[in-house]
Amino acid sequence: MTHPFDIVDVFAERPYCGNQLAVVTGADGLASETMQRIAAEMNFSETTFVGGAPERNGGYRVRIFTPAREIAFAGHPILGTAWVIRQRLARDAPDPLQLNLAVGTVPVVFELSAEGAETAWFQAPPAALGAIAAREPVAAALGLSADDIDAASPVQQVSAGVSALIVPLRSRDALRRCRLDLDAFAPLAAQGLPPLVYVFCRQASRPWNDLRARFFFEANGVREDPATGNGAAFLGAYLLAHRLFPEPSLSLRIEQGEEMNRPSLVLLRARAAGGAPEISVGGQVIPVAKGHLL
Repeated sequence: MTHPFDIVDVFAERPYCGNQLAVVTGADGLASETMQRIAAEMNFSETTFVGGAPERNGGYRVRIFTPAREIAFAGHPILGTAWVIRQRLARDAPDPLQLNLAVGTVPVVFELSAEGAETAWFQAPPAALGAIAAREPVAAALGLSADDIDAASPVQQVSAGVSALIVPLRSRDALRRCRLDLDAFAPLAAQGLPPLVYVFCRQASRPWNDLRARFFFEANGVREDPATGNGAAFLGAYLLAHRLFPEPSLSLRIEQGEEMNRPSLVLLRARAAGGAPEISVGGQVIPVAKGHLL
């Protein structure tokens, strides 16, 4: 029995940019151990596995694997998987398209611009702001000085199914110099902080963008993500909580991936609605390959 798969670039404005994703469809008969081996073979940040038919609530069951483990929530797999489902499994799928993840059901909508470009958007699950970390050990784990971290807002853990550490930096130069050292991060991990680190600064390289970001995570060593949707969702909750922008509603363009030669554009909408933040993350999805597992 073979299983079809698609490879798509998510948060990409042209092919071979953004964050790569492999999506395996008709995956109901695959064991978890087999899914993990396939994800390691693909060796992208994440690979997703989709059942062949919608579940009782009309949504599609989706499982997300890094090369090292299964995770409950990740942004670019949500958008890329929704695009593949609409193309391969359900061309007449309702809008929003529902994805049933370990973290819960996540809706995805597709918007068409006046120029004809399609953007997929997911509504992020509620995010919880957690522990605040001292600047000095975080800076040491990133190969930076404490002065490289912006003291105007905290280094803070944010969680929604998975957790990441949000680190505000003072400059694009500091962001360029970042390197995550797992040995230096060990004292922070002992405090319960995750080795998933989202760093950002307010110095974008293009005047029409608002922020620049990088994301490092542990998966059989240190990896860097060229575009991070869940990190952007966490950032939205963080920005609203700490009022880094004066507006109650945010619409931001986030650059990522330039340091990896995978330029990416992540779109973020965030607003406080009755005390509970509403956060959506969007980007373009571009197909690059398809095939079958043997």
